[in-house]
Amino acid sequence: MNFLRNLLASILGCLVAFGIVMGMFFIFIALISNAEEGVVVKADSILELRFTTPIMDYTGKDETSPFAGLWDEEMGLDDIIHAIKVAKEDSKIKGISLTTSFLQAGVAQTREIREALLDFKSSGKFILAHSDFYTQKDYYLASVADEIYLNPVGALDFKGLFTEVLYFKDFQEKTGIKMEVIRHGKYKSAVEPFLSNTMSPENRLQIQELITSIWDVIVTDVSASRNITPQNLNIIADTLGGRTPKYAVASGLIDGDLHFDEYENLVRDKMGVGDDTELNYVELAEYVHLANREKIYTGSDKVAIIYAQGEILYGEGGRDFLGQGLMLDALQKAKENSNIKAIVLRIDSPGGSALVSDIIWHEIKLTKEVKPVVVSFGNVAASGGYYIGVAGDKIFAEPTTITGSIGVFGTIPNINELAGNIGINAEQVGTNKNSVDYSLFEPLSDSFRDVVQEGIEDTYNTFLQRVAEGRNMSLAQVDSLAQGRVWSGVDAQAIGLVDELGDLDDAIAAAAEMAGLEGFGIRKYPKYKSDFERFMDDLGGMKAKWGESALKQEIGADAYQILKEFKQASEQKGIQARMPFSLNIK
Repeated sequence: MNFLRNLLASILGCLVAFGIVMGMFFIFIALISNAEEGVVVKADSILELRFTTPIMDYTGKDETSPFAGLWDEEMGLDDIIHAIKVAKEDSKIKGISLTTSFLQAGVAQTREIREALLDFKSSGKFILAHSDFYTQKDYYLASVADEIYLNPVGALDFKGLFTEVLYFKDFQEKTGIKMEVIRHGKYKSAVEPFLSNTMSPENRLQIQELITSIWDVIVTDVSASRNITPQNLNIIADTLGGRTPKYAVASGLIDGDLHFDEYENLVRDKMGVGDDTELNYVELAEYVHLANREKIYTGSDKVAIIYAQGEILYGEGGRDFLGQGLMLDALQKAKENSNIKAIVLRIDSPGGSALVSDIIWHEIKLTKEVKPVVVSFGNVAASGGYYIGVAGDKIFAEPTTITGSIGVFGTIPNINELAGNIGINAEQVGTNKNSVDYSLFEPLSDSFRDVVQEGIEDTYNTFLQRVAEGRNMSLAQVDSLAQGRVWSGVDAQAIGLVDELGDLDDAIAAAAEMAGLEGFGIRKYPKYKSDFERFMDDLGGMKAKWGESALKQEIGADAYQILKEFKQASEQKGIQARMPFSLNIK
């Protein structure tokens, strides 16, 4: 028996080793191939923007690593913006062809790319756009182009924004799986889907005002680019006046309906070449690698950009979630580095653990005593994301940033009814009166609920104090703006929750000014492991990622999102300072 077990173990070990060696061999060949081929930008080239992968604020890639880019699907907003800036000054790049569909980015990220493209146009170079189908975000981005074209049998979505909130009260009653919720704040509706089957008036009000504010920004920007009044744009949206290529042309949303080969002839006209001339396209992903060699910000003095992105959870942190480990390390490195004179904290987070939020807040406050800290809000800086932001000296937000949500809650899963239905009875034994505080299999006791409620109230009051101190407001003023209410960047600035509307570059400029810098370089924190490095650290990690991708493809994106939201809610530990609802603006 031992011989057979040892034999099987040896065979398995050999197979694993062989797989790793073969994987390393193919990676080595790919690296050699990339090194030999390189990317060359020819004269009279066109930068092709076709965003086919998810866009994150920051991917944290170490470009000097031989594994940079291997298996990594996401694209960094910082790299995209930098590449467009370099292309503006690159004499070999004559223009941009924007051919994206189904842009996987937030509204604020889309606007930052759009602003970079506006700056690119100021050089006198052209931007043309074509697509087979424009979603609203696709069109919002494409509207910056000199001319916009659509496939003759394509479609354009321009109807105004909406969002959808899922409610689970009946689901809980039918399954016996319940989420016990404790909250503070009439607007703290992250837990509302577990308490009701319908949307509360307070939640409906805040969502309506939020998406209306964001839509107004989109309409204003499109109006300026397409020379259509906001009033007429809203009429077009109300009447679906751009739903077909012919309607879109008639309404002025696009300039024509063309097949792609016909569109390319227009590109050739812009380039001043004949119809039979082959166009020199440079894909964005390839150009990013070249652009990263060019430094826009230069100088021995540095401004550090620290990226805080993702849900806030206790732990080390990484690309996908924000933990105190990497954040504290980044802040301390920036604080102690004598070459770094100022810090920009870029936040894109819906919040999460109140404990971790306060740990990070405290470190930012300590850092601010040594060097200026300017905060830049991206797509979302809500609840815990806002919590850490108020520790900075100055806050910038995009007009379309979702922010605020000053409130806290707790969720506790309970399967007492399900256990009873399937014949499970749990018995507890403890040494003291409160040693058995909570069981998944028993109803929530009044005494335990009171203890949790006390923690919620304490955390909420602490949250108010942090905001009052950071924003120079009274507790009463903050409380009147709090209750978990979310705001757009425009509205947040009007009520004093942020200082100025602006993008990351504006925040960098402000930080440099506060530090008295004229010439300076940029240093980014933290550095994340690549997908390949994480795979080598934990073979199961990549397997899980592939499994999630397969499940999403099998059951569909909407059903997968439902499962993901319920799973996230059931896994929340401790008191939460989190975005008040899962918001997917469409």
